[in-house]
Amino acid sequence: MNLFSGSVLKNLEMALDGSALKQKTISNNLANVDTPGYKAKETVFSQEFKKSLQAHRTDQRHYSFGNESSTSFSVKEKTNTVMNHNGNNVDVDKEMAELAKNQLYYQTLVQRINGKFNSIKMVVKGGR
Repeated sequence: MNLFSGSVLKNLEMALDGSALKQKTISNNLANVDTPGYKAKETVFSQEFKKSLQAHRTDQRHYSFGNESSTSFSVKEKTNTVMNHNGNNVDVDKEMAELAKNQLYYQTLVQRINGKFNSIKMVVKGGR
């Protein structure tokens, strides 16, 4: 039995990877806020994360769940934004809000992983 190969830790690791990519994407958008013609990008990974969650069908009438796990995330151009006079569509306020939201999400994931490791540590130490 491998303590570190459980589905919870794998899903948390995948979520951390996605959050780190989102951080990089937002940083690139903010760095190019004054670049003429730059198109803002966004990271899409929540669909991939939801696909990796496993569930069991208890009845034939239930929807089936995909068991495939994918760690590939995609970065695509934002299309629902307004262009500036120079062809740039980066909205600093929206990017900063997304940055704060992503930082909270990342910190929550790290706290959850720390909790899992602390539980394992307590078991290894015999409850002390």
